[in-house]
Amino acid sequence: MHKVTFNNKNKSFFNTLKSNVDQYFATAQIKKTGNWGLYSKTAILAPGAILIYALLILIPAMPAVLAILLCCLLGFVLASIGFNVMHDACHGSYSSKGWVNDTMALSSNLLGGNTYIWKFKHNIVHHTYTNIDGVDDDIALSPLMRQCETQKWLPPHRYQHIYGFLLYAFTSLAWFFVMDFTKYFNQKVHTTPMTKMDFKEHVIFWVSKALYAAFFIVIPIYQLGWMPWLFGFIALNLTLGLTLAVVFQLAHVVEHTEFVHYDHQDDMKIENEWAIHQVKTTANFAPRNKFISWYVGGLNYQVEHHLFPRISHIHYPAINRIVKQTCQQFNIGYNEFPTMQAAIASHYRMIRELGKKPI
Repeated sequence: MHKVTFNNKNKSFFNTLKSNVDQYFATAQIKKTGNWGLYSKTAILAPGAILIYALLILIPAMPAVLAILLCCLLGFVLASIGFNVMHDACHGSYSSKGWVNDTMALSSNLLGGNTYIWKFKHNIVHHTYTNIDGVDDDIALSPLMRQCETQKWLPPHRYQHIYGFLLYAFTSLAWFFVMDFTKYFNQKVHTTPMTKMDFKEHVIFWVSKALYAAFFIVIPIYQLGWMPWLFGFIALNLTLGLTLAVVFQLAHVVEHTEFVHYDHQDDMKIENEWAIHQVKTTANFAPRNKFISWYVGGLNYQVEHHLFPRISHIHYPAINRIVKQTCQQFNIGYNEFPTMQAAIASHYRMIRELGKKPI
């Protein structure tokens, strides 16, 4: 692993915060994992995705406009499955039973990804080295985009606020066709060597990729023909990719969040404890919008998620108040945008500013 460490000698902030959060769960006498609120989402989203897919495959004479709209709707539903089911399960917070988490985590393969690679990329690299340029794979879009001041500027970046969102739309296509295979064959996530995959994980990788290709490429082409499949596949993935990318971009690449650069030359010690680093590099958005909270699986409460990734998102609205109070107690700034529109506007302003040629 990288020689980047945090000043965790005292951890006074996190110790106090964890004590306050633990007290909340003890007093309420509830588990930190998912509950009926999460399981009801699964019961709605999973059958919904299956139904839409079946309609598209089994009704080849469907009007083209309606078929495209259903493909876009399927993209939205699959994104929500990723936010709600896959994300909690990969963090081990979906259920108190490990086998349930492992099973539900495989829903990432439904989106064209791979659970093993996602867990290493997201749980280990991103959640440990959040917004550390040179380590965090989530801000490693260079040379396509410049997401922090320490990244090299290139002339095309002056237009990244224009083409950025179009680029985001190709996230899921790049995920399936390029990024997973690159990480798999290189056995590396950005600059971090992956832990060795055992035989079972190699089998899961190739079988799931084959099944994804069968269900989303081969069967639709056989049933519908090349052109209907192509337009539908593109519509589905552009919707899925844009939705996934925007939600995750709003967590860290917005105004007021902090970035750190690691050049891999020497050991580096972050002056703050890990928990304070998480607060300073992360932002919430639309915390009072119940629909957005439901749809994005609590990922609008990113500060709480980064501090307590093994607590289900169902509980984030409740512990949000505790986190804010503890941050205030320790005089730590808390990044939050009142609406999703405000967060998107902030992200737009930031990438536009970063696109300007540095003086």
